[in-house]
Amino acid sequence: MERALDLARRGWGRAAPNPLVGAVLLSDGEVIGEGFHAEYGESHAEVAALAHCADPRGATMVVTLEPCNHAGKTPPCTDAIIEAGVSRVVLALRDPTAGAGGGAQRLREEGIDVEEGLLREEAAALNAPFLWGHKRPDRPFIALKVASSLDGFLADESGRSKWISGPEAREYVHWLRAGFDGIAVGRRTVEVDDPLLTVRGAVEPRVPPVRVLLTRSGMVRRDAQIVRTAREVPTVVLTGSRARERIEKDLDGTGVMVRAADGVEEVVAELRSAGMRSVLVEGGGSLAGALLEAHLVDRIYWIQAPLWLGVGVPAFGDRGGLPLEDSVRWAVTERRALGPDTLLVVDRELCLPES
Repeated sequence: MERALDLARRGWGRAAPNPLVGAVLLSDGEVIGEGFHAEYGESHAEVAALAHCADPRGATMVVTLEPCNHAGKTPPCTDAIIEAGVSRVVLALRDPTAGAGGGAQRLREEGIDVEEGLLREEAAALNAPFLWGHKRPDRPFIALKVASSLDGFLADESGRSKWISGPEAREYVHWLRAGFDGIAVGRRTVEVDDPLLTVRGAVEPRVPPVRVLLTRSGMVRRDAQIVRTAREVPTVVLTGSRARERIEKDLDGTGVMVRAADGVEEVVAELRSAGMRSVLVEGGGSLAGALLEAHLVDRIYWIQAPLWLGVGVPAFGDRGGLPLEDSVRWAVTERRALGPDTLLVVDRELCLPES
């Protein structure tokens, strides 16, 4: 199953809006085939694994998600498994999709032994945006990406943040961006850093993420990179309703789409209405703090650099404190080194489909 999860990650940025799925075929404890869902609209992981197996009869299939039981862009995976003569299927998670689910029951009805729940939490973390999208379709999956010093600052006292993190961490962020529908920042981040917010890494996303600038009522620079390149990469400015008309006039002819929302709850709902199922928020601290305060953050990607600034721009804004007994203990889903930096990935809670 660990190998199947590793295979599934290879579909990052290419398989969405479908889930990331990997599959491994075993015979007498030996791997005889493996595959993953590499591209939206193409073969699912189970079919890809069968295609790379000379003789799957009597084999065990280990798969990260319940095989689908419906015909969409591809035929049902359950049919392929049954026809191939696979005798046993071990899956991590049930499929919550209406219509696609029910694959486990179908396989059992055909006499195939089915076991569920192996590395269930790891599989849920891998596909968190997909799972939350079915459980909570009214808003996107919101993730924060934070690069900070050891003492929790995202910039020094003068506001400089280039570069707190090292090249390995910056390469990881480009990979990360490829898997999200939108990349969002606040106005001050654009003013200070003037980011391009595009994906320039090893993975070319099937659909480039929309760049989103969140500004309550402030001015938007026409010479900012995301404005100057808005005709090449979709760009949205999301502002308060009172400022919308003025910003539309200021940005007329740039290709930027201006939308209105008042308050963080409306902002998040507006992002979903604009077609974004997942959004990576990259800055700044005040925006991160407001989203956290409203309980609208589902995941944090925290890159901690081995620096001690002492004074600087707080990574999560100025927030009130909570007593220990009232605080939320997040679920750690990943922890590893990125060169000299450390990556910590935490989810507010895991979205686990009913077994």
